[in-house]
Amino acid sequence: MRKIEHLGIAVSNLGESKKLFAKLLGHESYKTEEVESEGVKTEFFRIGESKIELLEATNPESTIAKYIEKKGQGIHHIAFAVDDIKAEVERLKAEGFTVLNETPKKGADNKWVVFLHPKTSNGVLVELCQDRD
Repeated sequence: MRKIEHLGIAVSNLGESKKLFAKLLGHESYKTEEVESEGVKTEFFRIGESKIELLEATNPESTIAKYIEKKGQGIHHIAFAVDDIKAEVERLKAEGFTVLNETPKKGADNKWVVFLHPKTSNGVLVELCQDRD
């Protein structure tokens, strides 16, 4: 793993949260994107070499909607940048981690993504990200 790619934060109101984080970080976000397959709208902020991703549910059945209903707003996942997502999935499976989606899928910000089950990573949802370029 190369670096922390981003921290994903589940929010109830993307517009209000965007304003809050712009004030907190001292600059505006650089990208808004909807990931229809995941039922989310995202907002990205750069901070050093990493990013903050705000996630708002676009439908009540999405993972983010269920997360907020159960736990409230807050940190949803940590994402790590990897060079070879398929090799990293195989390595982590061999180490005993449970992979939620073994086939990388299209995620926000032009990434291929795979998630690890939080039960195998101390309750933290881990996302692996590889550039789609």
